[in-house]
Amino acid sequence: MFGDPVESLLVSVSALLLAYLLGSIPAGVLVARRFDVDIQRVGSGNTGATNVQRALGWGPALVTAAFDLSKGAIAVVVSRWLGQDPWLVAACGVAAVIGHTFSVFLGFTGGKGAATALGTILAIWPVTGIALLPIALSVMAVTRYVSAGVLVAGVAAPVLALTLVRPVHEVLAGLALGGLMFFTHRSNLTRLWTGSERRVGQRLRVLQRLAKGAEASRPQPQRTR
Repeated sequence: MFGDPVESLLVSVSALLLAYLLGSIPAGVLVARRFDVDIQRVGSGNTGATNVQRALGWGPALVTAAFDLSKGAIAVVVSRWLGQDPWLVAACGVAAVIGHTFSVFLGFTGGKGAATALGTILAIWPVTGIALLPIALSVMAVTRYVSAGVLVAGVAAPVLALTLVRPVHEVLAGLALGGLMFFTHRSNLTRLWTGSERRVGQRLRVLQRLAKGAEASRPQPQRTR
């Protein structure tokens, strides 16, 4: 599609940069702001769906997860539409996950990248992505630890890519994403080991404070004599 080497290089660099910037959009921060909550100051301080769920409940968390997942998928789809080499398409997906984790809009902080990584995998090789879902969800259902499901999926991604005889760039992307999940979840590994990790469904006190604030601001009925 791009015959000129310089033009091709510029398009490739632009695709990677756009993928990173797309991944950097902090969905969790924007969703939590609607509830007057700074998500980076509650719970783990991460901007991902898990911390949003614990702070604000399932509704805001699902919106955050859908947005974060779409960031990885869109980065891959747009790169592919630009006619990029499969290696660069996979790299754009990884760049979106890096953007989510080290967002330029949040001083290079962010979430842990699980949803964005899943979106990337589903867009690059849907069969592997679909196979990962029941694995991760089963581990989460049995252990009630989100982090355990993510870490098992991080190991399973490259293993499945090898088992299904996928191209080398997909195996390497799986290794990169799996390694990134272990890096971002390193504190979770420590808490899993010590038994102090929070389980699925546990909420923080933010909801209670919001409820009390709403109750206090509600007009009280006038008493009649």
